[in-house]
Amino acid sequence: MLATLTRVKSPRWLSPDILLGYILGQEVGRKELSVLSHSCPPVSAAWRRKVTAGFREVSTSCTLCSKARGNPKKTELSEKKLTRHFIDQRRVRLVAGSGGKGACSFLSEPRKEWGGPNGGNGGDGGSIIIKADRFVKSLAQVVPVYKGEDGQSGGSKNCYGKNGSTTYISVPLGTVIKEDGKTVVDLSENDQEYLAVFGGAGGKGNRFFLSNENRAPLTATPGTAGQERVLQLELRTMAHAGLVGFPNAGKSSLLRAISNARPAVAAYPFTTLNPHVGIVMYRDHEQVAVADIPGIIRGAHLNRGLGLSFLRHIERCRFLLFVLDLSTPEPWTQLQHLRYELDQYEHGLSQRPQAIIANKMDIPEAREKLETLKSLVTQRVIPVSALTGQNTEELILHLRELYDGYLQGAGSGEGKPTKW
Repeated sequence: MLATLTRVKSPRWLSPDILLGYILGQEVGRKELSVLSHSCPPVSAAWRRKVTAGFREVSTSCTLCSKARGNPKKTELSEKKLTRHFIDQRRVRLVAGSGGKGACSFLSEPRKEWGGPNGGNGGDGGSIIIKADRFVKSLAQVVPVYKGEDGQSGGSKNCYGKNGSTTYISVPLGTVIKEDGKTVVDLSENDQEYLAVFGGAGGKGNRFFLSNENRAPLTATPGTAGQERVLQLELRTMAHAGLVGFPNAGKSSLLRAISNARPAVAAYPFTTLNPHVGIVMYRDHEQVAVADIPGIIRGAHLNRGLGLSFLRHIERCRFLLFVLDLSTPEPWTQLQHLRYELDQYEHGLSQRPQAIIANKMDIPEAREKLETLKSLVTQRVIPVSALTGQNTEELILHLRELYDGYLQGAGSGEGKPTKW
């Protein structure tokens, strides 16, 4: 626009009002010219002199000419669009790089008729290494298939092919690598590496086959294919605490209330289809990971409603938080069914350190059901309301007590504790 206006030799024949209307009309469009006459403030004489004096001092500070300021409101992603959920197991196919082909060539220079073979060997294929990284917390970044880099082919003049670069796969600490159901290695130390597949060896050029018996070899071998394996990656510890309950019990809302995690929340069952992990921060900079396990149903140990995959998440939690829905007629029966499903999946799973959380205390009939629940169980019952945040401080303090007990038990010989 300014380049078009600068072609005018002298703008003296243009009145300031006409020139101002032309400039603003180019900015806002022809359709808004009628609005400008009513919305724009009156133009001062000083500003008109600046416009007629030169086009470099033109101001576009009018609200209609300037860009809209302020960040647009970000909408929360739904569960279907949320891809950064926690992944505690992966099945990966690893294919190492193949070796490069060997070259078959002979030296060709003036006055050297019998220069001999000079074909170089091919480069080796790239291997794939699985490496433990303490900054990685989930297997979400691990893709299903990895292909190593192939080695380059050999060339003439005894040039060897370049080896394929090594591919590294970063996994969290405590990742267990299995093959056909058998444990291969446990990556429990930082920067610990496991060479999963070897790259193929490069082929040999005809220079390699030179001998006293064969002075002009024509043989050159291709590179070998890289190793291929299918491995299962599983996390030994998904989180310190796991929220266990039936669908629509308020587990996702509770995780939102005690941590910065933002799982999807809705008024229908099975809103959470994948586990989410939230971090509870304390003043001494200690961090406790709490996992929102998808809701299990009756018969989950028989794989009803993807029960086995959900129960597998609970198995990787060090202590359990049973979330009971006080809006149901008999919430204490939920605790019995949950423990039964856990014991049917793995004997003694329901006997881990635990706490009972009575959720939805904001409803009117919750008080009476809470007293009945306390009279039927011997464990500690923590009444909370994830909707209003009522009594969440007691839950966070009791969560720290369970975490400290887990650290003491792990330090006494049960294994190295997992820290987030």
